[in-house]
Amino acid sequence: MVDLKGDERLDYLLAERLRIIQSPSVFSFSLDAVLLSKFVQVPIQKGNIVDLCAGNGVIPLLLSTRTKGKITGIEIQERLFDMANRSVEYNRLDGQIKMIHGDIKEAPRDIGYSKFDVVTCNPPYFPTPSQEEMNRNEHYAIARHEILCTLEDVIRVSSQLLRQGGKAAFVHRPGRLMDILSLMREYRLEPKRLQFVYPKSGKEANTILIEGIKDGNPDLKVLPPLVVYNDNHEYNPEIRRILYGEE
Repeated sequence: MVDLKGDERLDYLLAERLRIIQSPSVFSFSLDAVLLSKFVQVPIQKGNIVDLCAGNGVIPLLLSTRTKGKITGIEIQERLFDMANRSVEYNRLDGQIKMIHGDIKEAPRDIGYSKFDVVTCNPPYFPTPSQEEMNRNEHYAIARHEILCTLEDVIRVSSQLLRQGGKAAFVHRPGRLMDILSLMREYRLEPKRLQFVYPKSGKEANTILIEGIKDGNPDLKVLPPLVVYNDNHEYNPEIRRILYGEE
């Protein structure tokens, strides 16, 4: 049994035999988080992984199906942290996943410098919103806008947490690509893999997935593009495989 509060519901995590607590009044997980959880390279048998800006815990839950390593999720919003914690317990993954309620900027001090093999983050994408937008829904505003952490915070903290040779993977918007690349280089995360995600053929990319290695050698590989929908607005086969496990 799971203790649902208020308007919460228990959703299936698509291809995985997992359930996740969600609520319409806070930010639910999106395709971006699922794509990042499949894109990042993780050690299969062991290792220490941390997910920053973890929200309701979707990336730690999905990563638990790909690795036996220990996974830490850090989320600053108490409501989302509580939902994530209960989802972890419901799926009986509390032996593998640990959720922390805290500010990612304090994470290196709190959980250790240079200790982690992999860092993931689906960060806020947009500049700080107007007060009017903030007032409408604080949960959505914090998840979407750089109110409590900036892109530089995310990349700096990722580098501080990673051991030498560790990997950091992010999902973001193409308009921030140059900022991401320059900040990764500044904080010793050498970009190694980049993939563009397109809503449809013939459209501009609207998402990027990027992975870097701490103190890695320069050698950026651009992977084949991911196209989400076909002309009938149905998921393309690769996306269906990622989401539903269908071949």
